[in-house]
Amino acid sequence: MARPAVAKTSPVEFIQQVRAETKKVVWPTRRETIMTGIMVMIMTLLLGIFFFVVDSGFEALVKFLLSLATK
Repeated sequence: MARPAVAKTSPVEFIQQVRAETKKVVWPTRRETIMTGIMVMIMTLLLGIFFFVVDSGFEALVKFLLSLATK
């Protein structure tokens, strides 16, 4: 089975292409960055609370089941 030809790019062409693509990037504003950071912190806090509650529930269940086994 023949392999398709791969286009060769020189290092200079590669850097030119990277610069051209970087100019197309739309960077977020300072406000967008701050709001996104705040949302990440809020979601992390909520997930931490959720997993703490779930873990505490499982812990209580296991302790209850183990107490039944030792009687």
